[in-house]
Amino acid sequence: MILAAVVCSGIAVAAAASLMVKPRVRLAPRVRPYSVASIVSLGGVPELGPVKGRSFGSAIGRFAGWLSHVVGESGESEMRLRLRQADLFSDVAEEHRLEVYRLRQLSSTIVWIGLGFVVAIAFGMRAGGALAVAGLSGLVGVTRWRGRLERAIDDRRTRLRIEVYTVNQLLAMRVRVGGGVVQAVRYVVDRGVGAMASELAEVLRLHRSGVPASEALAAAARSTPESHVARTYWLLSSAEERGADLAGALLALSEDVREARREAIRRTATKRRAAMLIPTIAILAPIMLLFVAAPLPRIVFGGL
Repeated sequence: MILAAVVCSGIAVAAAASLMVKPRVRLAPRVRPYSVASIVSLGGVPELGPVKGRSFGSAIGRFAGWLSHVVGESGESEMRLRLRQADLFSDVAEEHRLEVYRLRQLSSTIVWIGLGFVVAIAFGMRAGGALAVAGLSGLVGVTRWRGRLERAIDDRRTRLRIEVYTVNQLLAMRVRVGGGVVQAVRYVVDRGVGAMASELAEVLRLHRSGVPASEALAAAARSTPESHVARTYWLLSSAEERGADLAGALLALSEDVREARREAIRRTATKRRAAMLIPTIAILAPIMLLFVAAPLPRIVFGGL
């Protein structure tokens, strides 16, 4: 029992150290998107995927992937999309983000299992109780990163919903004075900051690497977590490919976003107003029942 506790404590310390040390940022993933067009023009095949034998070639990586599947995580393609939507590990190359996420999840699980063993030993539990506490602690550790991922996606969705109205106005203004779709997007990226500006910057990066602007905007529409932002990207993609009254459509989308936000605020205010009544009812209702029920014995038994 003591040996198992010592081993788990050592693993927990090693996992905590791996969490504090940031992974090495390599230059190849950053340079590769800008060299795609040149490689294709020379007749070569660009290397866009992860390097074989590096991402999940180790036993630790395979075990981390198995643990992720056991706890009910989605497939690799969907998980990569969710990590992109959450904008987690932005300093890591996109093809390695899933690996980093699963390793962090595994490290968190090991740390919490070690803490569970230490607590169980401190309270003098037997082997069965210590294993149960360690299992519950490991469950907390494995679900911790999933909750963090969901919260990051919700936060990014909220930021995009706030920014899309202003960005649509800026795009409409730029298009109205005579600019095209790419010029309007570049105008927003050069002068704006935020979640939507970063997504539009990714669109420009893909366009500079040789991808048509309509396809780059369509890819951004498929990957963004906010539906109103996706509608904007689909509109820009359609205008770039077939032409459309872009300024008027962008202004109409802005009005739809404003109405949706106003309705969401109204629903939130109604829910909070109802929640504010719960403590009042919980306190006053028993007192009112006591006042009503107090004279009942005298009325029923006639003063006996």
